[in-house]
Amino acid sequence: MSDKVMKNHDFVFALDIGTRSIVGILGRKENSKINIENIAVEFHEKRAMYNGQIHDIDGVVESVKKVKTSLEKELGYTLEHVSIAAAGRSLKTKKVTVEREIDSTKNINKDIINSLEIEGLQKAQNELEKESEDSTKYFCVGHTIMNYYIDDSFITNPLDHKANKMKIEILATFLPQIVVDSLYSVMSKLNLEIRYMTLEPIAAIEVAIPQNARLLNLALVDIGAGTSDIAITKDGTIVAYSMISKAGDHITEEISKKYLLDFDSAEKLKVNLCKQKVQKFTDIVGISHEIDTEDILNQIKPSIKELAKLIASNIVEQNGSGPSAVFLIGGGSQIPYLNLFIAEELKIAKERVVVKGLDIIKNTTDISDSIAGPEYITPVGILTKSINNIDLDFIEIYVNDRQFKLFKTKKLKVKDALVLADLNPRTLIPKRGKSINITINEEKIELHGKYGEPAQIYINETISNIESDIKNGDIIKIIPSREGDTGNYLIKNILPLENEIFVNYKSIPQIYDLTINGQKVDSNFNISEGDNVKYQKIYNVKSLCKYIDILYKDHIIKINGEVAILESKIKNNDKIDIENKSDLEGQEKVKDKEIIKEEKNKIGFDDIKDYETIVVKCNNETVEIPKKNRDIIFVDIFDFIEFDRSEVKGKLMLILNGEDANYTDLLNNGDEIKIYWEN
Repeated sequence: MSDKVMKNHDFVFALDIGTRSIVGILGRKENSKINIENIAVEFHEKRAMYNGQIHDIDGVVESVKKVKTSLEKELGYTLEHVSIAAAGRSLKTKKVTVEREIDSTKNINKDIINSLEIEGLQKAQNELEKESEDSTKYFCVGHTIMNYYIDDSFITNPLDHKANKMKIEILATFLPQIVVDSLYSVMSKLNLEIRYMTLEPIAAIEVAIPQNARLLNLALVDIGAGTSDIAITKDGTIVAYSMISKAGDHITEEISKKYLLDFDSAEKLKVNLCKQKVQKFTDIVGISHEIDTEDILNQIKPSIKELAKLIASNIVEQNGSGPSAVFLIGGGSQIPYLNLFIAEELKIAKERVVVKGLDIIKNTTDISDSIAGPEYITPVGILTKSINNIDLDFIEIYVNDRQFKLFKTKKLKVKDALVLADLNPRTLIPKRGKSINITINEEKIELHGKYGEPAQIYINETISNIESDIKNGDIIKIIPSREGDTGNYLIKNILPLENEIFVNYKSIPQIYDLTINGQKVDSNFNISEGDNVKYQKIYNVKSLCKYIDILYKDHIIKINGEVAILESKIKNNDKIDIENKSDLEGQEKVKDKEIIKEEKNKIGFDDIKDYETIVVKCNNETVEIPKKNRDIIFVDIFDFIEFDRSEVKGKLMLILNGEDANYTDLLNNGDEIKIYWEN
């Protein structure tokens, strides 16, 4: 390289900062192909990192400095920019349930669902931070809604339903803020500006799972020394992350115990299990051994099965079921039989659990055979993702003048920013004002307050909403929603006082004798908490007769021209005609007497009455009903007996001569009738 004049931006410098070692790679894109120019590996001289998290910043700085210096020596110039990844093994997963009472009079909308989702993520974050011994701060890098419930019943999609209560279950994944901050600190001490930052599982997927395969439900497992990191893809994106605290070292420790080897010798033997058929080694007491690899594997199979079971059960927990396929990467993925045991636990074909090496990307990347193994997937992935992606995976935004970092595993929206912003998501939903409780004719009634104003959301001073997309550098302003006013009702707002009927062409109100707490009031009276409202209403012929103080049996009452009975309903604007029977009889009596006289002479009777009648027994009492030149039907009996049908007290039984009867059945002289309520 020294004979070439190189510019600072010609190569991309990618760093994989691991628990035991640091890998630095230089590469660039040439003719649509990524060319890996140089690689440098440095092991930590002392324990500076634990499970992917930096504990000794200066110790890591020294190791990175050696890698950086080695690559700069090859290049002939100083590196100023770097691409890095936060360790997937630092991720924390939390499952929480949140529920909320909601307004049952309104349809469930997206704002309510999003608000509850934000509340769930904040709850998961708060619980993680409370569990942390060192008050570690976290931010969300991905989440999945596992289940929705309304009124304690499971539902696949609550949108547009109505309910009194809504509940969701969320599985969320978080990255400790300290992991990102410590990486920034190391780079700052080396005068390296972070050009690109991602997560290790994301970088690994960039190489191990092609973009066109991410629509499938796949699991990527990075098996390192101390931990196994898991990422799940579905529908073109990563839907879940997880980690188990067992990996390659678990097998190394088992070999160490079985064959009396120190840890380093056991690790070397483990690595050779997939390379040689016979293993030669000397144990800690100086005895030399020459053992078939298959015999050693038979001895450690229980440990391999245990690791496989832990990985498989975690995949199922995150995914809900077995995935379509599993890709294994990392040094520990080469342990013999591990892929077969994972397939067995997941109940999928063994061909669907495969170890991925860099040979899968030789058509897009120039690499040497020395770095072709699965342990180099992540560092090459960091380089590849950095070169191929213009947008950062980590972005910085401002919410109400506070700065936040977000991890962009998907297209980010305002609601993702609000998870970090310590803003109560319930303030996004406008609340109704305080309700008041009153009594109307002995019935308890709740009068709701008015709806408030929804929250106002601005992005860069442009009005937006909770679903609006956000990008690096956006300035978000949230003005919380305002609660509505307390319920404020007039009598005319809750009772249909405008209803009227017309009796003999005269207007009469249907509601009368209106009182509140025993005092007469008008329609403009303002109702208050605890008020007792009473009124009378004309709702049928019987209540009309009570209002105008007449006897139904003495009158003929018609509603809109139709003869009515006591139970006939009366509604707004009905036209009612009332005529006194005695007035009508006086007009017709002369005519009737002349007709009867003619009949008497014709038939020869002297005992025919002015009106022919029939006599029946009703509830064991004798009832005489005048026919007045027409047939008598069953319903007519109610004009001549005392029987209240205005209030239902059970099933009304109508019996005529021992059989069930209808209102329109004909009555004859001597019929026996029974009328009663059956409970």
